[in-house]
Amino acid sequence: MGLFSFLSKSSDPLCLPFATDIHCHILPDVDDGSPDVQTSAELVERMKSWGISRIIATPHITESSFENTPETLDRALDALKNELAKREISIDLSRSSENRIDDYFRTQLAAGNITPYPNNYILVENSFIQEPWQLDQFLFDLKLKGYRPILAHPERFFYYFEEHPNRYDELHRAGNLFQINVLSLAGSYTRKEKKAAEKLIEKGYVDFLGTDLHNHRHADTIDAYLRSKDASRHFAALKGRLFNDRVFI
Repeated sequence: MGLFSFLSKSSDPLCLPFATDIHCHILPDVDDGSPDVQTSAELVERMKSWGISRIIATPHITESSFENTPETLDRALDALKNELAKREISIDLSRSSENRIDDYFRTQLAAGNITPYPNNYILVENSFIQEPWQLDQFLFDLKLKGYRPILAHPERFFYYFEEHPNRYDELHRAGNLFQINVLSLAGSYTRKEKKAAEKLIEKGYVDFLGTDLHNHRHADTIDAYLRSKDASRHFAALKGRLFNDRVFI
């Protein structure tokens, strides 16, 4: 019997199987996520309804499109904290970043302008077009510098799940942690990303889940997913495996 061959049904919405979201785009007006502080506060309220009590926001740091700095990101974080205080919404809110592996990130990292997660975990993202050149060496060098790389949503890269699925084995066995999107499991992209995410669960390669929440449409998708049989079976398969609430103390 395969991992996902049993049936499970939940008539009431589930909570997410973690209380710490390590990947979301809810800081206002810094990337392709929330456009303003009001939307950000609304998204936080929705996240709380899923059982989230701690958010480490991860705005994009990407060459040309989102060349954020500590100043731009901290200003947005403070604005959201002030809005949440006005609305009397209590949540543990901080920020790191989702770092596209490109020249801008390398420059910012060398300058000390990247804020990692607690304990020097760091979220890095491949290009959607192709794997970064000398990725293995780059990740190895990050570890030599004391960082603990987490690969953002590897299930979303077609050049892995369609062309080189063995790369998942190579990367994870080399000590690189994988963060999978709840939206992938919910089928928000295509069936291929969902299938790739489920395969990574079967292999035991899912170390973190993240919402990758950008907007209310994403939140609606997650709301529906939490009422589905898929969510019940995914969460059962992940029970006891996730690091979300264990490594950032």
